[in-house]
Amino acid sequence: MFNKLSAKVVKRLVGKCGNEWTGCRHSHEWCRVVVTGVGSVCPLGMGSDNVWKSLCEGECGVVRVMGEGYESIPCKIAAYVPTDASQLTQWFTANELRTLSKSTIYALIAAEEALSDAHWKPTTDKDRRDTGVAVGMGMIDMNEVVSNGMALQTKGFSRVSPHFVTKLLVNMPSGHISIKYGLTGPNHSVSTACTTGVHSIGDAFNFIQRGAAQVMVCGGTEAVISPLSVAAFARIRALCTKYNDRPSEASRPFDALRCGFVMGEGCGLVVLERLDHAINRNANIYAEIIGYGLSGDANHMTAPGEDGKGAIECMRASIADAGIRAEDITHINSHATSTPLGDKIELKAIKELFGEHSKNIMITSTKGSTGHLLGAAGSIEAIFTILSCYHSLVPPTINLQQPIDQELNIVTKAQKWQTERRVAITNSFGFGGTNASLVISNFIL
Repeated sequence: MFNKLSAKVVKRLVGKCGNEWTGCRHSHEWCRVVVTGVGSVCPLGMGSDNVWKSLCEGECGVVRVMGEGYESIPCKIAAYVPTDASQLTQWFTANELRTLSKSTIYALIAAEEALSDAHWKPTTDKDRRDTGVAVGMGMIDMNEVVSNGMALQTKGFSRVSPHFVTKLLVNMPSGHISIKYGLTGPNHSVSTACTTGVHSIGDAFNFIQRGAAQVMVCGGTEAVISPLSVAAFARIRALCTKYNDRPSEASRPFDALRCGFVMGEGCGLVVLERLDHAINRNANIYAEIIGYGLSGDANHMTAPGEDGKGAIECMRASIADAGIRAEDITHINSHATSTPLGDKIELKAIKELFGEHSKNIMITSTKGSTGHLLGAAGSIEAIFTILSCYHSLVPPTINLQQPIDQELNIVTKAQKWQTERRVAITNSFGFGGTNASLVISNFIL
């Protein structure tokens, strides 16, 4: 029935510039961007349905570190994707497992789920041109650096892997997805530390709004858990070291006993689509991306400013981009990583920006369950926010026993979202003072 919509109806649905839809401010014709597919690989498992169920039930994916090399490192915990070699051989050949980085492997798994979920695997040249990829990662694989560096030093040039470069380049996950599915639209990659996932989705949102693509596969991927990376973060005292014998209690956002983040891995990818394109093919729509905001702290390489200005400005910018009021926001999936400084500053920013309305907002940090996925954190949390809008349910912040703020509504058990219009913000803040927020809502025609 959607294929023969009148021009007048289509304009009302998708929001032509100059018409009434308040989120439309640009010089292109079609403005509304929706989510039609999601793909999740994270410490709670694989597959968005399974992950969402585990998240809402308050499960935790943090465990003891695996393998050798951690003996002298004070942090003994991490959040791994629960998979093994036998599972991966079901999806990849032996040669692919040898030549692809783990971050690319996770991205390919998530991309397959997201594109299958969206029922979008283009076969015509036009559809392939209209579909792009924007997938980034925050860090390169430290194990590859160590092993190839040692091989060069001890065994010589010939023992350096010919796949070393293609395993390390940040744009390889995006490139592999593009090649596998023949997607010839924008091929983009972002590397902005822990803000990578949100920046990737936000940039893809902008590509569609500006007419560079009709469909984008986008998000972040990360797989850097290793003795060197854990040691490096431990040296700057960013990691939790006080719960080595109780891993499931280690990541505790907003709790008075929090002492640092838990390093995680995984990938979260979404399929974004121009609304008229989604409607015309009768796609299932999970949610709508309605705003994207960015800011810089201009303060310190690893610490946010104590005034919370960077967080305030990126949330404010995303609300302005969405063309809504601050009071329309009723849920925030926060960046809160379980660090002493960051969690406190984010809550301060929320209270300053939203004022009295901040008490009406359901706030959660899903990092209690997943750990901190670094470059993939923003996109897996965007998926959680999308599913919150879709299922009318806010997932819990686990391990919150002594809240650092008694005034705000920090959700500790899965909570129904009882509003007809559900509008949320998801935040990501990264080293270097790079910040981003997405405004996401349930889809309403």
